[in-house]
Amino acid sequence: MKKLFLLSMLFFSFSLFSQNFEKITTKKCIPKKGMYLKLKSVFNDSRCPQGVECIWAGEVSAIVEIYKDKKLVEEKTLTFNSKNREENNKWFENYFPKKIKMVSVMPIRKDGEQVNLKKYFINVVFSD
Repeated sequence: MKKLFLLSMLFFSFSLFSQNFEKITTKKCIPKKGMYLKLKSVFNDSRCPQGVECIWAGEVSAIVEIYKDKKLVEEKTLTFNSKNREENNKWFENYFPKKIKMVSVMPIRKDGEQVNLKKYFINVVFSD
């Protein structure tokens, strides 16, 4: 099962500007072995939409769950904004062995469009 998890992580990995990005999405089946991140829900997305000039960049609030060997280890409400970026990165580093450069919630909203809650995912950027 660990190999399946690693293969699925590699499947979602891609490279851009020599950074390692991983798209981690909520899945219905949690692996039996290893660490697993689940974006349980997004309940606030006040980020400035693309194509709009805003005074404030906004933020996203979400509930994130961490599982180990299919058992819930921690559920935490996180707010993603410029003020607590380092705090969020440190929380994620408790569960992932690599140094984390950035964690963000995707997709970014577009002017005049609502994001379907099922389309949200967490983007994790690891330092080289």
